[in-house]
Amino acid sequence: MLRIGLCQVNLVVGDLESNLERILAGLREAEASGADVAIFPELAVSGYPPEDLLLKPRFLADCRATLEKLAAAADGCVAVVGLPLGGERAGVVYNAAAICAEGAVAGFVRKSQLPNYGVFDERRYFSPGEAGPLFRIGGVNLGVSICEDLWIDGGAVNELAEAGAEMILNLNASPYSQGKVAERMELLSRRAAEIRCPIAYVNLIGGQDELIFDGNSMLFSASGDCLARAEAFAEQTLVVDVETPERARAPDSGIDLVSVSVPRSSGPRSGALPPGRPPEHRSVSSSPSEVYSALVLGTRDYVSKNGFDRVCLGVSGGVDSALTAAIACDALGPERVCCV
Repeated sequence: MLRIGLCQVNLVVGDLESNLERILAGLREAEASGADVAIFPELAVSGYPPEDLLLKPRFLADCRATLEKLAAAADGCVAVVGLPLGGERAGVVYNAAAICAEGAVAGFVRKSQLPNYGVFDERRYFSPGEAGPLFRIGGVNLGVSICEDLWIDGGAVNELAEAGAEMILNLNASPYSQGKVAERMELLSRRAAEIRCPIAYVNLIGGQDELIFDGNSMLFSASGDCLARAEAFAEQTLVVDVETPERARAPDSGIDLVSVSVPRSSGPRSGALPPGRPPEHRSVSSSPSEVYSALVLGTRDYVSKNGFDRVCLGVSGGVDSALTAAIACDALGPERVCCV
């Protein structure tokens, strides 16, 4: 049995110091609950999407330095965190995940499928990586994947399972749209049952310019059942115990196996979940209240992350401007909203 902490955090693109503080807070919360592994969203160190900041070598160096600070603090449980990673050659950048334990970086995984549709423009900035390696943590062979790699049939996640992965950790920055949660759950259920091992899916939360990330981090069993789901539109560290199937590793797969020691956490280590952290079983809805919550979060983060003190709205007397004013007041507080 492995205890996993799904840490959905609200981050700011380019604010590496603030992002590190939020990641460390989530890591400490997972440690306090006795987690063996804490996983964080895609490109958590830099914030998502970092866009043209990725063209600056200094920014990539600062991201790597921030990762080293995080690794030095990972002394209570293993931390798996997303970041942009400079390659061996100039101009090569990977969308990567780092595995940190006992004060050091134990290894990296690089995203292979780079989405280039809708709001995504990853081929402009990143080079594709390859699946693997597997990481043996707490006696379990873990495969780490990043967002789109889970969506591709027969892709990196399948390769990891065929190589002997007993659980998949999937890091995401998946934007919200109406009906998206149900779509993700259908995919996760199908993929977990297909590869016959549990999938831990952690997602970003917060607004970034025109994008809204809804959280809803989830854990699915090897049979495709949803065992736990975190809150929507809220920061949360969800800690869950996972039973993993035993599976022989395929040494001829070409995927390496890296052993990672699990630091001893100071949190509770009983066979049951800590009090107050039971798995959640909730229905999926795309109700008007869900959409309203998304708009409130997006408005709040747009204003705060851009450093605005207050907003001024033109109110016509119609329902459109009245609704806009209601969203702004719920997001910021009425004292920060001026209606004209």
